[in-house]
This record gives sequence, structure tokens and C-alpha cells, in this order.
Amino acid sequence: MSDYYLTKKRWQAISTNDRTADGTFFYGVKTTKIFCFPSCKSRLPKKENIVIFHSKEEAISHGFRPCKRCKSGGKSLPDTEWVGNIKAYIEENFAKPLTLQIIAGDCHGSPYHLHRTFKRITNITPITYLDNIRIDYAKNQLQNTTLSIELIGKMSGFPNSSHFSTTFKRHTALSPNQFRKEQK
Repeated sequence: MSDYYLTKKRWQAISTNDRTADGTFFYGVKTTKIFCFPSCKSRLPKKENIVIFHSKEEAISHGFRPCKRCKSGGKSLPDTEWVGNIKAYIEENFAKPLTLQIIAGDCHGSPYHLHRTFKRITNITPITYLDNIRIDYAKNQLQNTTLSIELIGKMSGFPNSSHFSTTFKRHTALSPNQFRKEQK
């Protein structure tokens, strides 16, 4: 992707939010497709998810978007684009244990600001959006596989089968088992 590498010195700059490194390189996070200044105060990504860029133009040309928090693109990312990034992040990571705090950290914003902005643009909260993605996935699994309900709940990102059943019933007015029987 880039001929720059994550050296010890660059990792040190990223992990300590070193402002003196700003402008010498940018780093992108593969899992969120967001790029930042080394001084960005967002949650520290895993080393294996970092890619280094010479410039913001290079990062953009590789499909990365500027960070809302550190304004790595030189100006603030429009809220609609940021919400698009958040939706894509949730769709890719729905099976993981996500909270508003984790989503905000990975998408480079505060939980309060992310929640408020997401709801203003989509008319639903990020957690409701996450639940909708999980329920749609579970419905598909219930219709098209013979996997156990417990396993489908886990694959859908629910921490336990009780939480899965409660959320599923709230969304569909049916238990996962009733839904599966009605689909056959």
C-alpha cells in the first residue's frame, strides 16, 4: 500500500500522541479506514491494523477517510460522512462485543457526540442500528441454517442466549425458535 513502514520511532510517536511528528507521516487504521495525525488522541489501534502514509492525499487515494477528532484532512469531516463510516464499522464488526464507548473510540469521537450526531442523521441510535444489523443476521441464519439458536446468538454478537432471545423478541414479536418454525 505505502512504502512507509511502522517503525519503532513511528509507533512511539503514535502511542505517545507526539505533536512533533505531525506532518512527517499519517497513520491509517485498516479496521476503520480512518487516517490520523500521530498526535491524535483517539484510542490506540493495534499495531497490525496500522498502515503508514506520506500524505493525506495518499491516505485518501487508498480509500481512507480523515479523522473527525484530529481533523487529519485539514478540515472537519462532514457529519454525514462520519456517520457513513460509523455504519460501515458497525456492519463489519457487529459480531464483536461492541458498546457505544468502543464504537466511539474506534470511530474517533466521544460517545456523547457520536450518539447525538448518529441519531440526528439516521433517526436511530448507534446501538439500535447495531441491534438491527445483528437481528437481520440472526434472521438469515435462522432461515437458512440448522445451527443452534445459542450459536446463532453468539455469531450475531449477543453476549448470551437470554439477551439474544429478549432482543430478538423485542424486534420481531417472536422468539428465535418461533421465528424459525414460521419460516419453514
